[in-house]
Amino acid sequence: MEKRRTDCPALPPGWKKEEVIRKSGLSAGKSDVYYYSPSGKKFRSKPQLVRFLGSSVDLSCFDFRTGKMAPGKLQKSKQRTRHDPGVTKSGKPDLNTALPIRQTASIFKQPVTKVTGHPGNKVKSDQQRATEQPRQLFWEKRLKGLRSSDVTQETLRTMDLPSGLHCIGPDPSEDCLLWAISSALHLSSGPISGQSSSAEKNPAVWINCSQPPCRSFTVTEQHIRVQEQVVNQVRRSLEEALTADTLARTAESTRERRAR
Repeated sequence: MEKRRTDCPALPPGWKKEEVIRKSGLSAGKSDVYYYSPSGKKFRSKPQLVRFLGSSVDLSCFDFRTGKMAPGKLQKSKQRTRHDPGVTKSGKPDLNTALPIRQTASIFKQPVTKVTGHPGNKVKSDQQRATEQPRQLFWEKRLKGLRSSDVTQETLRTMDLPSGLHCIGPDPSEDCLLWAISSALHLSSGPISGQSSSAEKNPAVWINCSQPPCRSFTVTEQHIRVQEQVVNQVRRSLEEALTADTLARTAESTRERRAR
């Protein structure tokens, strides 16, 4: 094989074009073209050059065989940018390229009727749907196996949920339900009532993203009073602990002053 390597002015400085001429076989006399980057990397096709150079060099009119910019292709590309691709020379819309394009197979040119002002078009009229971000289903599964701990690396005990709360979904555990309820109380401004009865048939279809994955429940006045008693008891225990800690610190400081 005979190899000829020359510079390629159409590419950035340092690029080389190599033409390998075959000497034997059925393809004798034919040649293969390759390109080499300044670092020595070999390229066998134009798509490889496009992927490597990216947007730094416009290769839309580059002839891989000759290594030059084809003036005919360049002129055609300029003409395409001047004219609207959806309009023919006669001024009529081209039904093959004008948007929207009919996707069904047909041997005849058939226009597509595009209705944008229909009163039942909820995608256009519902502003909340247009601005609201999609919510994830069963995101609580990502927290499975994680436990919070104190400064001594001792795992903290989780809260005990009421017996009336039953989790539904692919991971029916109390930990997942606790995470979901805590997140719903923090992010939602409406009441937390759980899923509807239809969600128990197929939670992956009937799940309501704004509610935790548990059966529907109702908070009564009795539940509120019981929780108030629990909170008051915790506050009294905390007050007693703080008082005992203050007395112990005072007694210790008194002993230190007497020892001096």
